[in-house]
This record gives sequence, structure tokens and C-alpha cells, in this order.
Amino acid sequence: MLTWSVSNAAAKLGNPAQAVAATQPLADRMRPQRLEDFAGQTHLLGPGKPLRLAIESDRLHSMIFWGPPGTGKTTLARMIARRANAQFINISAVLAGVKDVRAAVDSAKQLLREQGQGTVLFVDEVHRFNKAQQDAFLPFVEDGTFVLIGATTENPSFELNSALLSRARVYVLKRLEATDIRAVIDRALADAKHGLGARPLEIASELRDRLAEAADGAARRALNFLEIAADLTEPHDGREVIGEALVNDILSNGLRRFDKRGEMFYDQISALHKAVRGSDPDATLYWYARMLDGGCDPLYIARRVVRMASEDIGNADPRALDIALNAWDVQERLGSPEGELAIAQAVVYMACAAKSNAVYTAFGAAQADAQQYGSLDVPLHLRNAPTKLMKELDYGKGYRYAHDEADGYAAGERYFPDDMPVRQYYHPVPRGLEIKIGEKLAQLRQLDRQKKKE
Repeated sequence: MLTWSVSNAAAKLGNPAQAVAATQPLADRMRPQRLEDFAGQTHLLGPGKPLRLAIESDRLHSMIFWGPPGTGKTTLARMIARRANAQFINISAVLAGVKDVRAAVDSAKQLLREQGQGTVLFVDEVHRFNKAQQDAFLPFVEDGTFVLIGATTENPSFELNSALLSRARVYVLKRLEATDIRAVIDRALADAKHGLGARPLEIASELRDRLAEAADGAARRALNFLEIAADLTEPHDGREVIGEALVNDILSNGLRRFDKRGEMFYDQISALHKAVRGSDPDATLYWYARMLDGGCDPLYIARRVVRMASEDIGNADPRALDIALNAWDVQERLGSPEGELAIAQAVVYMACAAKSNAVYTAFGAAQADAQQYGSLDVPLHLRNAPTKLMKELDYGKGYRYAHDEADGYAAGERYFPDDMPVRQYYHPVPRGLEIKIGEKLAQLRQLDRQKKKE
């Protein structure tokens, strides 16, 4: 197992100052100090963009940074505070309590009162605060005690309350491109003061590209890879070469980003479902593979596949539900990789199958009527009558047993409550088996119309 040793890294640096700096992770040492050095996010920080203009003109406002890990949310908040000559207070919603929040408020008030200096309160993982904790910030945001900058990897629409959102502007940070991360790697290797430039490190261009790709959009992850690689090299003839074998070893256990409870989790599930619905087996396999590659539990996927079979295929091809259930069963019985292949077979079948959401739509309409009409009585002729008293109360009286009727169908019989109009929820689509189902239902309704005329 690869480990990073602070003492080894410090020993390779030539002087005590560099040895002390080595105790700080490379990603922290390489935080950019200027907007010009900030990687990516040109849609926010490019010339003339609103956030850049606000920073350069010192017109600060409370804001929420929403984006994947490693995209620079904390770094950008620090940069904003430094540019505004404001105190920077950093708290984590995962660890902070009421005491920490009060201390931050008191510090901001004292600094503003005594020196007229503002404060930027940065709350990492702000979505972890509950509604009451989020509301506690509002008075101090409104009276200017501090500028609040929250960072979150989750969708603010779902995780932050509306009162806080109405007082802060949301900025979306995008995952970094490999070219952006490559530039970060190159800068770390060249920077002798904060990076690794004081060492005679050598790493081929194609290996730098591999580290950038493997970082999967997160600059911090790339710098962590680079730092581990640098620490594990051994000097030889005055050179320290990071070779292909070492890079392969470091990257061998790297997983793609897949937050098992976060926004990306639901985005990828949504993409898989929509690829099935859109009858694209290749995209379906890609998203399925992405989820597995990121560590998603195959059983969770299997459960969602069963849902897809009913929601998007339905009676157009009832075999899809059986195949989905069988794949789930194989995964439970055999585990990986056999079960994963069975699920792959199921999702490909469903992507290629005839599609119908007729049952899904019909069920939703029936649920709406059930709520609207309330607890209507079951008509007497549809009630069961197992006792003498029930029969005396006309339970089951007048019921027509369909098997005794011509063609096994009681034409004109009514099965809805008496105080509710007859509804038609299910409208089969002209695809797959539902073509036949539609023809059969049309025939039965024609018999109903004839019975009414009689």
C-alpha cells in the first residue's frame, strides 16, 4: 500500500524552511493567490464576467459556490477575502456547532466596530447545516456583520432554505478540464517556493497528462497524486524521475467521482434511466459502467432497473419486468462480476424493447382521482357476501359473473363507485404487445356501447 511520508519528503528538501513547508500538503501550498492563476471557471472569472467584476470592484455580496470537490471553492473564497482586505473565517458545517458560529459573529462584530474592517465567513459544506442553523445567519448577513460565502457539492435548490438562497447569489463551479489540471501540475513542478520546483524532479509529458486525466476534474486530487509520486521517487545521479511504473501504481486504485448520496449520484442514475427510455443501448451501457466504476452498489442499480421496466416499457413488452427481476436475483445470488453482467443484459434488453408509459400514466391519474373523491362506498353489487346478514343487506345483489357471460365479458357492467364518473385511465400505445391490448379494449368498449343501446 502506498503511503505519504512527511519526514521523507522534508528530508529530500535542502533547507529547514522547505522542510517546514513540506508538512503542509502540496495542494494547500499551491493555492493560487491571484485570479490570473486560478484554474478553470472562466465562465465566472473571465474578463467582464459578473463575479470577476464584483471581486475587482470590491462590491462583495453573499454567495453560494456549488460544484464538485477540488474545483476551487475554498481557494476562491480566500482570494475574495484577501482582495477585499477582509478577515477570513473558515468553518465547516460538518464540525462546527452553535458555539463556533457565535464566536465567528462576535469576531466579525468586534473587527467591524474597532477597525472598520469587514469579514468573509466561509462555511464549507453549508448544506450540512439544518434549517434553523441556516436561518441563524440571516440577521448578520442582512445587517452587514459579514459577507457569507457557502460552499456545497449538493444542489442548493434542495439543500438550502429559500430564505438563505434569496439573500445569496449561487455560482456554479464546473469540473476542471484535463488541460486546466495539466497547467496546475506544470505550475507545481516549476514553483520552487511553494511547489516542487526546488527538487530535480522529472516526469514525462504523457505521464503528466495521465495524472491530469485521472484527477477526474479535481485539481486537489491531481496534486495529491503528484505529491505521492514525488515522495516515492529515489534520487539517482542527481535526478528524481517519476516513471510510468510508479504512476501506474499510484493510479491503480483510483475511482471516478461518484458521490453515493450527492448530486452526481442522482445525475448519473437519471442519465441511465433516460438512455433506456431513449432506446440507446450504447449510452445505457456507458452510464451503467460509469456508476459501477464509481463504486455504486449493483443492487441499487438492479432495483432502479425494475422501476424502469414498469415505468417506461410496461405492457409493450412485459418480459422486461421478468428480465429485470431475474438480473436482480442473479446479482443477489452470485454477486460480482456475474451479477453485473446480468444487469447489463437487462438494461440493454430494455433499451431495445418497445416503450410504453401507459400504465405509469394511468396509475398516476387513478391515484389523483382516489385522492380527489375520497372514501367513496363500494357499490353493493361489487361487495362480497359471505354471511346471511350481508346477503339480506343486498351485498353482491345484481353482480354479473363475467365467466358466465358471452365471451367471458359482462358488457355494460359498472365497476366504479356510484358517485364517481366512469374513467378511462389506461390508453395503450401502438407499440409492442400494447397494440394487441389496445385492439382488445376497443372491442370490449364497443360491446359496452351496444349494451347501453339495448
